[in-house]
Amino acid sequence: MKTQLSLTVLPRAHTGRSASRRLRKVNQIPAILYGKHTSPEKLAIDAPEFTRLLKSVSGRSLIIELARQDKPEKALSFLQEIQRDPITDRFLHVDLHEVKADEKFEILVPVHLVGESFGVKNESGVLEIGTHALRIRCLPKDLPPVIEVDVTELKVGETIKVGAIKPIAGIELRDLPGQPVVSCVEPVAEVVQEVVAAAPVEGAAAAAPAAGATPAVGPDGKPVAPAAGDAKAAAPAAGGDKKAAGAPAPAAGGDKKAAAPAKK
Repeated sequence: MKTQLSLTVLPRAHTGRSASRRLRKVNQIPAILYGKHTSPEKLAIDAPEFTRLLKSVSGRSLIIELARQDKPEKALSFLQEIQRDPITDRFLHVDLHEVKADEKFEILVPVHLVGESFGVKNESGVLEIGTHALRIRCLPKDLPPVIEVDVTELKVGETIKVGAIKPIAGIELRDLPGQPVVSCVEPVAEVVQEVVAAAPVEGAAAAAPAAGATPAVGPDGKPVAPAAGDAKAAAPAAGGDKKAAGAPAPAAGGDKKAAAPAKK
């Protein structure tokens, strides 16, 4: 077995929320140990010791040897799940999965990238990780802390898939061969947001005086906005006769002959 850690655990007789709270008050963590061939076993873990163990694990998949005071034999296990308080970040519960030294088991192992990608170094590419952990099957003695993936030859537009990972002695990859692990992609261009000019206020065009016209001025000397209505009617006709502008329009539907002057 390449790397193995040790953890002391104590039997836990009482269960429930109240019992768990009492354990946490004395700086212990409620835990459970379960496996394929054993019944679930309720345990208690010393919180400071568990914190030191997590620092040793440091994001790797490792076998943990459990030393139990009530049983002479030691159990082999790995960390299945850790529950924390979202506010205080205190440990709430720990799930340990028991394994047998002579029996293969499945576990998720983190992916660790090795080398400097050709695409990143020479083509301004960016690495995009598609799979952060791979599921493997092996014996406890063959468990690797991480799965190393060499990206040295990876160019822009290329992808390393599960099927391209170099075989590891005693390790069986359980993910699909076509599943992407890491890709080298072109950098995404930064989106420059253009400043959009403010749209004119509704009615502002109608309120503006026509070209060449003198705005009306009130008794106080301040300009007076024209009354809401048809802007064309309020503004004088462009290039038209000023006298005609003040003349009344002929009645709608009237006789055009009657409107014309009588012949002498």
